[in-house]
Amino acid sequence: MRVLAAMSGGVDSAVAAALAVEAGHEVVGVHMALSRNRDQFRTGSRGCCSIEDAGDARRAADVLGIPYYVWDLSETFEETVVADFLAEYSAGRTPNPCVRCNEHIKFEALLDKATALGFDAVVTGHYARVERAADGAPELHRSRNDAKDQSYVLAVMGSERLQRSIFPLGDYTSKDEVRAEAARRGLSVSAKPDSYDICFVADGDTPGFLRDRLGEQPGDVVDADGNVVGSHRGAYAFTVGQRKGLGLGRPAPDGRARYVVDVDTSSNTVVVGPSELLTVDRIEAAGAVWFVQPPKDRTDVTVQIRAHGRAVPAQVRAGDASTLDVRLLERLRGVAAGQSVVVYDGTRVLGQATVSRAWRDRAGAAGVAAGAADPA
Repeated sequence: MRVLAAMSGGVDSAVAAALAVEAGHEVVGVHMALSRNRDQFRTGSRGCCSIEDAGDARRAADVLGIPYYVWDLSETFEETVVADFLAEYSAGRTPNPCVRCNEHIKFEALLDKATALGFDAVVTGHYARVERAADGAPELHRSRNDAKDQSYVLAVMGSERLQRSIFPLGDYTSKDEVRAEAARRGLSVSAKPDSYDICFVADGDTPGFLRDRLGEQPGDVVDADGNVVGSHRGAYAFTVGQRKGLGLGRPAPDGRARYVVDVDTSSNTVVVGPSELLTVDRIEAAGAVWFVQPPKDRTDVTVQIRAHGRAVPAQVRAGDASTLDVRLLERLRGVAAGQSVVVYDGTRVLGQATVSRAWRDRAGAAGVAAGAADPA
């Protein structure tokens, strides 16, 4: 096959490209320049897509003996991933920019451009597996490396794009194995640190990034009874479940810790309360993407709310073609609108949607446990 290798300049994408070459594919390497104002160097494990990263990707391509190009996707990245990030926080929601990047950049802009240029598939360094069903249809599965599994952020891609994607690292059980593979092949990125945090917020100061883009919008922090207990510089900088950085100055009357339990950007108000107000067992989600036929009846599955969170048992059913109703059989804390909820059957990804709201429905949860009918 003629394959386009997405090369970030890190060890994972370099080894993925090497394995594609070894498999006999005709491989071309591409580095995506995603920042309008790229730094010369990255700072340790923060940030990515620097000029240094592009150079590391080029050196890896030279070692592998494959053609190499840099594609400027910075405008598309700004108009999709960054714009969504700002819009979601402005609406009091908690986005996952890695999900949006995979959706709009790696498996839309990049993959679609590769297809238009005659490539059969895109190979990336994601930790996930593609398996084939009996009818040959592709299935997205968790990586064998649980600590690095990225099936959660890939779930938004859907079956059609999965058909044209290759993830060679899915069978590796540790990052050390991948680094050893890189060293054995003479790739200089074998010891390069992993990139963490949000790539376009290289200093890790997300509230500062939001204030720079959205401006200061002072407002009140209130408790669950509506009493003003503090102030903030912008409700958009808070997320449900947050405990640190509330700036309240004094504890709750009962001395217990307080958490953000709601963000109301219409009134520019942040609501805080005790931890029990964060616990939910029902979720509604929208914008569903399925790898299987959407389940019309309640189906036993597991669901995951955060990229490296724990999957918990649940029952799900599809509403219309794009909505998802989730009944958690094990309660979760701090579920925020804007997060992705990914549905699994064992290691297989069944579908994904974006949380619209989450709440506690004790009667509904008890009914499920007792095998009762679905409440109205």
